[in-house]
Formats: sequence, C-alpha cells, structure tokens
Amino acid sequence: MTTMTAPSAATGVDFKDLLSQARTQTGDSLLAMSNRSPVMIVFLRHTGCPFCREAMRDVKKQRAAIEADGTRVVFVHQGPEDEYTRTVFADEGVAELPRVSDPDRTLYRAMGLKRGNLWQMFGVKVWWRSMQAVASGARGGKVVGDAFQMPGVFVVFKGRVVRSMTFKSQSDRPNYAGMACDSAACVKEWGKE
Repeated sequence: MTTMTAPSAATGVDFKDLLSQARTQTGDSLLAMSNRSPVMIVFLRHTGCPFCREAMRDVKKQRAAIEADGTRVVFVHQGPEDEYTRTVFADEGVAELPRVSDPDRTLYRAMGLKRGNLWQMFGVKVWWRSMQAVASGARGGKVVGDAFQMPGVFVVFKGRVVRSMTFKSQSDRPNYAGMACDSAACVKEWGKE
C-alpha cells in the first residue's frame, strides 16, 4: 500500500475537479462523497472479468468491516450504466453500492492505472488464480471496455488519496477491509507524505 497526494499531476488534470465531475449512478460526485467520509474507490477491469466479479463478492463479504469506521465503497467500471451493468452488479449482490461509469478511462489514467502487459494478463499466477476464482463461482462475461486495463483500489478523503493499491497482475486480491480507514486515520496518513 502506498500513499499519494495528487495522482493526476502527471496528466495535468486537477484532481479535485476530476473528482467533482465523476458522478455515481445516483448523481453524487466522488468529491462530495469524500468530503463526507473516506471513500474506497475500487477500479474494476471490466464487468466480464472473473477477477472483477470476485472483487465485487469480496467487497460484499467485507462490507461491514469496511464501513465500520465510516469508509464507503464506490466501484468504477468502463461500461455504460445500462441494463447489462446493473444486472452484473445485482448478480454479485452489490447493486445498491455507488458506481461510476468511466468508458473513456479518464479516472483510470488520472489514478495512474495503466494497461497491463502480457505477463500481468496471462502469467502463471493469473492462470492459477483464474482457476480458483472460477471454482469459487466467479464467472466471466461480456468484455465491455479495454480488457487490458489494470485495476486498483484507492482510499480518498477530502479530495486526497490517502491509501492506494495498484495491481501487479490482474489477479491480485486485496484485503479491502484492511485498506479502510476512519477520518482520523486518514488524516494521519497525510502526515506520512
């Protein structure tokens, strides 16, 4: 886990403006949400990815622990906010959680999430983990977006990234509850910069 201040600095985009423009399916901006409480932003590769389905299930299982100190979860995906997307999130039991549709991958780039290389997409670890994910019931589906887009997880509070995890392979499996932080812990993270 690393701490970052302004991930969009490399792209020349004002990070708070970007968070202000990023809206969930209910119209709430990521900036407004992060001003109320810490927000864990979970970037998915695409809704047809078995690891992304597994991530949704992991968040569902860990949700009480994540939210115990006030952290809220928001998913970011590449697809449109359509019937297929709503069905995928409903099938995985997270339909009521906020999500942001980012088909142009503006947020992905601003957070430094790149396209994966062949090893990150198809390496030995990925094959082993894909067998585990499928065995646990996480199935694949229709690829909507760039299948090589790498995922990541970021905790944002008051418009600042306080915790982050960028994946080394598409099959990494974070401890989401371990990344959550209450407001006071998030503020302490700022002092580590």
